[in-house]
Amino acid sequence: MSMEKRLYRSNNRMLGGICAGIAEYFALDPTLVRIAYIVISLISMAFPGLLAYLILWVVIPPKP
Repeated sequence: MSMEKRLYRSNNRMLGGICAGIAEYFALDPTLVRIAYIVISLISMAFPGLLAYLILWVVIPPKP
């Protein structure tokens, strides 16, 4: 029986738990994922990054 890896919003949240959930999924430091998200959002004029975050907040389920 294999453990299936699932992506969830984390309980270690600053806002919605999206960045921390992605960090847990890929076994990374949540702070690094948050910084990368901010840098990418600023480079892309903020709106696409904000829109992506809101969509992920709706689509990714909370951790059970």
